[in-house]
Amino acid sequence: MANILIAGGGIGGLAAALSVARQGHRATVLERSDVFGEVGAGIQLGPNAFHALDSLGVGAAVRARAVLIDELQFMDGTTGERIARMPLTGAYRERFGNPYAVVHRGDLYQALLDACRDHPAVTLLGGHYVVRYEQQAARADGGPGGVTAVTCTGRAFRGDVLIGADGIRSAVRRQLVGDGDPRVSGHTIYRSVIPMDQVPEELRWNSVTLWAGPKWHFVHYPIAGGKCLNLAATRDDAAAEAVAGLPVPAEAVVAEFPELGHAARRLLELGKGWRAWVLCDRDPVAGWTDGRVTLLGDAAHPMLQYAAQGACMALEDAVLLGELLRGAEPGEPALERRLEKYNAARSERTARTQLVAREMGRQLYHPVGEAARARNRMLCSLTADELYDKVAWLHAGAS
Repeated sequence: MANILIAGGGIGGLAAALSVARQGHRATVLERSDVFGEVGAGIQLGPNAFHALDSLGVGAAVRARAVLIDELQFMDGTTGERIARMPLTGAYRERFGNPYAVVHRGDLYQALLDACRDHPAVTLLGGHYVVRYEQQAARADGGPGGVTAVTCTGRAFRGDVLIGADGIRSAVRRQLVGDGDPRVSGHTIYRSVIPMDQVPEELRWNSVTLWAGPKWHFVHYPIAGGKCLNLAATRDDAAAEAVAGLPVPAEAVVAEFPELGHAARRLLELGKGWRAWVLCDRDPVAGWTDGRVTLLGDAAHPMLQYAAQGACMALEDAVLLGELLRGAEPGEPALERRLEKYNAARSERTARTQLVAREMGRQLYHPVGEAARARNRMLCSLTADELYDKVAWLHAGAS
């Protein structure tokens, strides 16, 4: 049995803790906040996420909190015309083995948190912000090496492995990779959640609906078991500085999307309590492992929202890492090689997803003029099966 330290108690960190604990190890999660919790609004979960959640033993709990979506709709945001739809029932679920769902981030997080709290091998420690690590070589007498996670207070935690799951501004990554601050995308997203009973009945669609316009788009879908509607409006506004959770007046948000068509505008105008984020990601890196230290989720491969795969990739990471650590012992010489194998197995898939997410924002979500018309013609020409073929590499899960 190894002692696995995990920096960060978000979705990826809790999934990693649960994964390694289910493989017979002890997991200690070091979270910077005093209280374990998740902020944010809605999140999309492809079938690959449910494959991972089932492996972690929480698939049923998440399904109970989620809304299983009937279709993805792609709309022209200015004319209101439906450009394409991808059905997500019948043939889709049969092909990919699981549903496509949407859920409040807090509901997904709570399912993982409950499972971690129920597992005797998982220890959750709040108020411990990991700022650096130190590695210890194996002793001359044959004693095992290890790694020490040092917090901002100077407290040290000794373990056999350290997993950096501490997000896009990961301190573990800063030491391991050293690639500076995240890349600012220049896209600002405004988010709001409203009660479904405030939404006109004719607009209560069981779909993820995207309205695309010139250098902007607007997405909405039901969450919280259908009790709420998640709203997210994004503008390619060349924002140069990262912003997270900044309150924005409702009238200012509506004013950012003057070209938005009638039906979508009705929904946008319902939004309250808007907050803004400037989206960031990083360029892919091939190596995110250093001896007995490795990265996971946004610490390893942060990506833009456009492929709706950030959390899905973190869950896949956690499952594979746990599987590769099965049977590991603290002193075994191959422990580092297990982490390297995890890195090698995940880096190509996650890098592709990072880059595809960027290109989706440019080519599908925000094109202007003739480029937008060409996008519409391309999407209109695709059958449901052809759309399934295009997403199969993602939604089917890691091979």
